[in-house]
Amino acid sequence: MEGLWKRFDRMVVFDTETTGVAFGRDRIIELGAVSLEAGEETEALDVLIRLPEGRTLPPFIVELTGITDGLLAAEGVEEREAAEAFCRLLAGCERPLLVAYNAQFDLNFLFYFLRPYGRADVLRAPRFLDALTVYRDRRDYPHKLVNAIDAYGLEDRAVNSHRAVDDARATVALLAAMAAERDDLERYVDLFGAHPKYGVSGRRISSVTYWPQSYERTVPLYELTDKI
Repeated sequence: MEGLWKRFDRMVVFDTETTGVAFGRDRIIELGAVSLEAGEETEALDVLIRLPEGRTLPPFIVELTGITDGLLAAEGVEEREAAEAFCRLLAGCERPLLVAYNAQFDLNFLFYFLRPYGRADVLRAPRFLDALTVYRDRRDYPHKLVNAIDAYGLEDRAVNSHRAVDDARATVALLAAMAAERDDLERYVDLFGAHPKYGVSGRRISSVTYWPQSYERTVPLYELTDKI
C-alpha cells in the first residue's frame, strides 16, 4: 500500500454493527476500529454501545452478531463515550484516511451517531476509501467481506465474525492483499462505486465521487471517471 502511505499519515479502518439498515433510525451497537501508521497497527477501539432505555435488539441481529441485550447492558458504554473514543483515533493527524468495507453504509451510520454530540465535524478532515469498491473491481459477485476473505486466501489471518473490530482487521488484511495484487488503491480514494440500478443508498458525502459500478468488470472504476 505504498501509494496510500505516501499520501496519508494515518489510516483508520473501522466497522459498525447496527440494529438495522435505516440511517438515522437504527443504532450502532458496536464500533470497532484499528489505527495504522506506516503500515503498523498503533491503536484499536472495540466498544459495545448501550441502546436507549426501552429499546431491544431485533432477533435477527442477535443471531447474526451474537450480541445480546444482556451483553449490551453488562459491557456496553454510553453513546457519547464511544463517540469521543472514536474521535480520538483521528485526533492530531494532518492527513488521515478513513476506510471501511462498504464505507457508504458505515459512514452514514457514523455521521448520524456523532452528530447529536456535536462531533460530526471530525469527518471533515479525512479522505475516504471504500474497500468494497476496490474488491468489486477485482472479483466477480458475490461481494460480501467473507467472499473477499475466501478469494484472497486470508482465512488464517482474518475472520468475518460480524463483530466490528474483527471485521476492521479483516479489512486491513484484505487491503494488503489487494495492494499486493495491484497497488492502485490510492486511485480509489473518495471514489465509491454505486449500484448500477438503484444508485446511492443514504446521504451522499460531498467529497466523494459516486459512479455506477457494473458487475461486469472491464476496466477499473477510476478509468471510467478519468474520462469525464
